[in-house]
Amino acid sequence: MGENTAENTTRRLKAVLDVLAEGVWTGEKLNAGAVLGEAIARVPLNEFERELLSGGIPRGHKTLTTATAKLVKAGWLVKGRAGWTITEDGQRATVAFADPAAFAAALDAGTPVPADTPLPSAPPAGTPAPKAAAPKAAPKAAKVAEKVAGKAAKLVEEAVAPVAKAVRKRKAADQPAEAPAAAPAAAAPAAAAAPATSVETVEQPEAVAVAGDFNILLGAPANWAPQYDESQMELDLVDQLWKLAADLPAGTYSFKIALNRSWDENFGAFGAFDGANHQVHHSGGQLVIHYDHRTRDIVLP
Repeated sequence: MGENTAENTTRRLKAVLDVLAEGVWTGEKLNAGAVLGEAIARVPLNEFERELLSGGIPRGHKTLTTATAKLVKAGWLVKGRAGWTITEDGQRATVAFADPAAFAAALDAGTPVPADTPLPSAPPAGTPAPKAAAPKAAPKAAKVAEKVAGKAAKLVEEAVAPVAKAVRKRKAADQPAEAPAAAPAAAAPAAAAAPATSVETVEQPEAVAVAGDFNILLGAPANWAPQYDESQMELDLVDQLWKLAADLPAGTYSFKIALNRSWDENFGAFGAFDGANHQVHHSGGQLVIHYDHRTRDIVLP
């Protein structure tokens, strides 16, 4: 671990490239949140960096997310809608600037990677993957805060549950009853096969984003910013739902659905235009969010 946050952040930036380079060898695709999480596991946060900011994000995590812009500027990292990709120059940088001090100096000075630098070679088969450094034990105060936060989240969840149940019943009651099945046609020609069931096509927006207090965990430069690629959902043409899945730490998250990369048209709880924030208590791991443009509401599978 470095002497201060600036040094630690630079070491984590190097770890980001290392993780992405290892992914090239193994073919493993990691989303931005997983890459950042692994970088922090390799260079753990100190006590100051573990402090939670107003959005519930550790100070060190937000600093690292913002600092990844340096990797993009250097031409070593590309941030796209499908995730983060290390460039060939970025792979060579892990070889040319393998020493943390050399890496920091090159990144700060904008030093180009020497043209004759080879691409990093994959380790021999059977070589164990780099082990993450074990984080220091959390202080007692942090454990108490975590326990209190957990109780508060549970109370919120219990308070919201009856409302959500009532809304689900209301939606079910509003749906029309199924029409009785038609009697089979008599003497139908063998060649007249029943047509395949078609999926209802819905006029969709150009883009749909989950804009909330966890966007930087997805790799976006800021929270509550629907313009970034990392916050965008993907449209499933089969069921006409917009979908996003991300690995997130345990916590309570707030967000809205914003269309076409702006706040001009956004939908909150129960599909209300510019309504109250959606809020979900997540136990950790993969969080999956679906958005249905027919109802303007979300679905948590």
